[in-house]
Amino acid sequence: MLKRQMKDVPADQQDMILKMVEENPKFFEEIAAKVKQKVDAGQDQMTAAMTVMRENQEQIKKMMK
Repeated sequence: MLKRQMKDVPADQQDMILKMVEENPKFFEEIAAKVKQKVDAGQDQMTAAMTVMRENQEQIKKMMK
């Protein structure tokens, strides 16, 4: 499902993202829950996702190395 949503993302970046999600499923479940909470509170999905990703930017950077 995730791969379908990333159809316009270059293959090497898709692989990196999939690997991060596979190695850290709990972290990404928490990200999804936080985004859902913000959407339920009235934010649009893109704003909610960007806010949560910004809040967790350092952890994501560490995973990318």
